[in-house]
Amino acid sequence: MGELGEFGLIALVNAGRTQTPGVLLGPGDDAAVIAAPEGRFVVTTDMLVQDRHFRVDWSSPQEIGRKAIAQNAADVVAMGAVPSAFVVGLGCPADTPVEFVRALADGMWAEAGRAGASIAGGDMVRSPLIIISVTAFGDPRRAPIRLSGARPGDVVAVAGPLGHSGAGLAVLSAGSAELTAEFAEMVAAHRVPQPPYEAVLELPDTVEVTALTDVSDGLLADLGHIAESSGVAIDLDSAALSDPALEAVGKALGVSPLDWILAGGEDHAFAATFADSGDLPEGWMRVGSVRAGSGVTVDGTARTGPAGWESFA
Repeated sequence: MGELGEFGLIALVNAGRTQTPGVLLGPGDDAAVIAAPEGRFVVTTDMLVQDRHFRVDWSSPQEIGRKAIAQNAADVVAMGAVPSAFVVGLGCPADTPVEFVRALADGMWAEAGRAGASIAGGDMVRSPLIIISVTAFGDPRRAPIRLSGARPGDVVAVAGPLGHSGAGLAVLSAGSAELTAEFAEMVAAHRVPQPPYEAVLELPDTVEVTALTDVSDGLLADLGHIAESSGVAIDLDSAALSDPALEAVGKALGVSPLDWILAGGEDHAFAATFADSGDLPEGWMRVGSVRAGSGVTVDGTARTGPAGWESFA
């Protein structure tokens, strides 16, 4: 990086890239121009810091890049919007290999493409550690789906697997190459989350979604935000949440799979509340109900211990 320089690297990572229709003007000027066909847009930002949110000995640069984009795209989709563009801020040491940054950009572009968007620009600076800051823009296709709309009588449902990223992190933390190989699927889920964007974006207009969030901090924590914002209680059914795919890794590490499902975080699945009007849309699984009251319980009982990720814990 020190030899190539900022502008040489910018040219390198942008060479041959094709912008999606949401980006009216991409890299090269002082700022990008993003379309807002609805006269408004959804925007979110998230930051990853080396050794806090990722480790370069655990994940490849492509995987780190994909994860950085996925967690932002999931936030946009959780508002009921289609991702349209991303801008990326990158800080890294001067001795960072150019190939690392090229691979990081490849991963970002791959996940941006999976979300239906592209990277419109960003900034690069020298820093002691690798720091990635992503801002995501989205095109709203319906009224924003907020945390505050859940009502007693609603159904709580999830789309996408839960607990796999937490299990993968636990496997990596165990430091066993044998376990890492045996439970490669869980490790992969931690390295590169796969938000099921289509489960939200393809919801029929006739389906009444009252609240929605992506599961980034942990199911208990994220549903706790819905319960607090909506002024309701949420009760989860542990039997509905059980996942046979987690049983073997839980046994190997002496951990209850339910702990990962409820508090593991970083799966970037989606959790929502729906008006109880019959069958759920394709890709969604009922896991609980909304009631009068406050807080989140499991099988009617308050759960002790951590509810999920907390940045300053």
